[in-house]
Amino acid sequence: MADGATGIEVGPYQELTFDAQGDVDPASRATVARMEATDLLVFAHGWNSDRATATRLFDRFFAPFPGLVGSGVRLGYVGVVWPSIAFSDEPIPDFDPHGVLAPAAPGPALDAATRAALGTFWPGREPELDRIAALLEERPESEAALAEFGALVRELVGAGPAGPAAVAAPGTPAVFTLDAVAVCRALTAALAEAGAAVDGPRPGFTPGDGLRGLWGGAKELLRQATYYEMKKRAGVVGEHGLGPVLTDLAGRRPALRFHLIGHSFGARVVSFSLRAVPEGARHVKSLTLLQGAFSHYAFSERLPHDPGRGGALRGLQRRVDGPVVACHSAHDSALGVFYPLASRMAGDSAGLLGFDERWGAVGHDGVQAVPGAPRLGLDAALNGGLPGAGCVSVDAGSVVRRGGAPSGAHSDICHEELARIVVGAGRMGR
Repeated sequence: MADGATGIEVGPYQELTFDAQGDVDPASRATVARMEATDLLVFAHGWNSDRATATRLFDRFFAPFPGLVGSGVRLGYVGVVWPSIAFSDEPIPDFDPHGVLAPAAPGPALDAATRAALGTFWPGREPELDRIAALLEERPESEAALAEFGALVRELVGAGPAGPAAVAAPGTPAVFTLDAVAVCRALTAALAEAGAAVDGPRPGFTPGDGLRGLWGGAKELLRQATYYEMKKRAGVVGEHGLGPVLTDLAGRRPALRFHLIGHSFGARVVSFSLRAVPEGARHVKSLTLLQGAFSHYAFSERLPHDPGRGGALRGLQRRVDGPVVACHSAHDSALGVFYPLASRMAGDSAGLLGFDERWGAVGHDGVQAVPGAPRLGLDAALNGGLPGAGCVSVDAGSVVRRGGAPSGAHSDICHEELARIVVGAGRMGR
């Protein structure tokens, strides 16, 4: 049954809405608690600048499910809405998030939609954002202007003031603390690597090259700042928001089965929600990660490069009464090029580019360093089935393959094949 009140073509459908601190909107929590279903599909979006965009994405992704599940399954559809942001040059294939607005023009300048979204994402920082927008519009041929831009971005992420004697806040990625000109140069080269049209230096250019062409890299630094903020928010929303809400609901309705789905940083939201699942609880029946934007070592007991430590979610796959399925694609430039860039930046230019497996994302090459975790092609997963428990990686590159620079196929997730993966993971099929 379609839910006409929300524009979603499947039903029953409700949304769970969280703020940046993980606090749930009480009204949305109450409506989800009243849903009549045997199985809830709980989908957390990745980067989306507003509720309408997220809802339209949910509608597209959920569309195939009614025709895929067995007769004894009554699905309820839940969209997890949390404060994130998408730049309007990061399109979803065959999907116009704004409905009527034309795509953003290429180049460093911020279009009106992205500038407005940044104001919502960082409330109270209008002066800094106005100056950032002005610099990206003007693109001065000036090291001082690039340094000013870097300092403004540093303030947005809470890294503290810039300067030779400044000390960055603990945990701040190096991308926000290194020399701004060097960082913008590296990010401009990364844009070229991802296939973007840039008018600045390609790999191999020397520090004496012109500066005006580095403003594409400066815009990328701003984008990296939103990624850093979304990464922090996603963990908080998952662990302190979504996880406790679903665990409480499961306690009230023990027969209800939960199937968690997350795209991009939304995959981090649903995965970190496992931290709030009590030992021995069996209500989470499957976890499906679509182009997950977090470490491919997250579930590992021992990191290959540091055996004394484990991943942030080590062992938590055992709190899922079913498989943890990581769909990945080599066509995802956001994860293959840009996600690891901040982590792999070091003090010399030789360390600024080139993939380092320590910093890989689960949506780029699947789950790593978890013994016994199978790796399947999409056809094998669909035709041969998925394991009943534990981590499994599924190469979805045969369908997750479309999208332009800079993010590549990162948001190419609205495919019936991926819906069938969710159904198979949750043992809901006909």
